[in-house]
Amino acid sequence: MEDVLILGIESSCDETACSVVRNGRELLSDVIASQADFHEQYGGVVPELASRMHVDSIYPTIKKALSDANVSLKDIDAIAVTYGPGLVGALLVGLSAAKGLSAASGIPLVGVNHLKGHIAANYLCFPELEPPFLCLCVSGGNTMIVKVSDYTDMEVLGRTRDDAAGEAIDKIARVVGLGYPGGPKMDKAGQGGDINAYTFPHAHMKDTLDFSFSGLKTAALNMINIDRQKGNSIDLADFAASYQHSIANTLLTNTIKASQMTGITKICLAGGVSANSFLRKVFDEEAGKRGLTLYYPDLRLCTDNGAMIASAGYFEYINGTRHGLDLNAKPSLEF
Repeated sequence: MEDVLILGIESSCDETACSVVRNGRELLSDVIASQADFHEQYGGVVPELASRMHVDSIYPTIKKALSDANVSLKDIDAIAVTYGPGLVGALLVGLSAAKGLSAASGIPLVGVNHLKGHIAANYLCFPELEPPFLCLCVSGGNTMIVKVSDYTDMEVLGRTRDDAAGEAIDKIARVVGLGYPGGPKMDKAGQGGDINAYTFPHAHMKDTLDFSFSGLKTAALNMINIDRQKGNSIDLADFAASYQHSIANTLLTNTIKASQMTGITKICLAGGVSANSFLRKVFDEEAGKRGLTLYYPDLRLCTDNGAMIASAGYFEYINGTRHGLDLNAKPSLEF
């Protein structure tokens, strides 16, 4: 089969990103215009402002991605774009740009589920990785265990019933004054802390691989408030370490159960929280004991990027997926 070049466009939240990927695995360019520093002053992403900033960045980002890859639009075989889930205004900017390019050039349009994009980030880092495998997809908006039977054949085995793991971390980061983005700041704050200094509850759901983090988050909030009422303050390093270690162990427990149920020993991590050092450490420690083979995306590819969308789009494209110009943003798109 001849080389296939995919232009991937991602704008689901606060990153305007575009990449060119060859054959789903070879990264030719990776351009990201981040808004994180801007939104930090508000303590989180402001959807309307994010949308406006995407409008300013989208075409310069696409132009640079093509230039960095040393290709032109006529060399592109398909345009892959995130159409959900995400912030509706932000999604519409990337989607409108992709549809405009497709309409003007005649290049096929392939809509990509953002979460499947995160899973595909692993293909860019590990050329040898092939399905079947299990993927723990964990971010600020989603937490799920996915059985990847083939490149476009996936099944959710378990998901959170309330808060996503990343949301639980971000919330506590704000409460203890770390601000936005909470995940990286909590990770940094916990370095050197005692993971056993604070004890948090673990939600165990019988006969299911689902997660629940609302009780854990509430327990953490209660600890903080009780200390404040007494005129004390928590030890931030110990608290952050214990809290993240507890979340990591919960994620590990259900992933191991999924491996035992399916007999699949290849485990991938994906999504923003897959960059968390506490999560990686507990998985590393357990993998050797249980004969699991682990795959983690490079840190840059854990967060939102166009490369993962291009990779996922490639596998959809060769599987025959095509979308028309009536493709619309779906902010609550299911997996």
